[in-house]
Amino acid sequence: MITTFPTTSLVRSFILIVGLSISVHCLAVEESVGSRDLTIVAHRGANHLAPENTIASTQRCLELGVDYVEIDVRTSEDGIMYVLHDKTLDRTTNGSGAIAERSSAYIDRLDAGSWFGAEFAGERVPRLKPFLERFKGKVKIYFDVKAADLGELVALVHETGFAQDCFFWFSNDERARELRALDANIPLKMNAVDVAGLKRVLDYNPQIIEYRLQNLTPEFVTFCREHDLKLMAHALGDGFEARYQEIIDSAADMVNLDRADEMIDLLN
Repeated sequence: MITTFPTTSLVRSFILIVGLSISVHCLAVEESVGSRDLTIVAHRGANHLAPENTIASTQRCLELGVDYVEIDVRTSEDGIMYVLHDKTLDRTTNGSGAIAERSSAYIDRLDAGSWFGAEFAGERVPRLKPFLERFKGKVKIYFDVKAADLGELVALVHETGFAQDCFFWFSNDERARELRALDANIPLKMNAVDVAGLKRVLDYNPQIIEYRLQNLTPEFVTFCREHDLKLMAHALGDGFEARYQEIIDSAADMVNLDRADEMIDLLN
């Protein structure tokens, strides 16, 4: 005797199986796309969306979901630490002269936003201490220390609770050595272009290595992995967004960039 099955039941079963298979496949694809863990470091904040090194550019980073905001630290004539990149006030404020030769009373009155756009008129040059107090627990900080008393800066970083929510960098290696004499554990970034350079900077006990894309060789990656060093891609300047996908596809743990929104769009 031949047993027959209702055609409708067979069709329904087939559709159910195929549907489940497609759902599982789609879920796997979604997990794969969203699994890239790349730490975003926004250079001078969201500097193409708001004036650099300001509350506005940092607030924009919070809205984007950035991990770290890079800020530059300089000091006024009367010893107040500020967030400012240039030696002088001329480019990014309506003031003039070297910040080291201007009083905090003078700097606090300056407009640091109108040069970028009328909607940012009245934006101030941030004092470092209230800046850190404002953003504690909201974003981590990369300190590019241009000119500051390191003992005072390290004490402020501990006071405001950023000691493990930050990292430091200095253009002068001797300043890095000075930091290590003050604090052996605060995170530090060093730069390197090859394995010989990596071996040299180990003496400073860094946690992060910044590199140019052309220098990322298999040997460079292996050395960093063996020494528990995070790899941070340097992606600053016009046109680098064209290489963001290359960074995503690489061994980079972190990326220092100007257009965080475009990188986040790619990651998502």
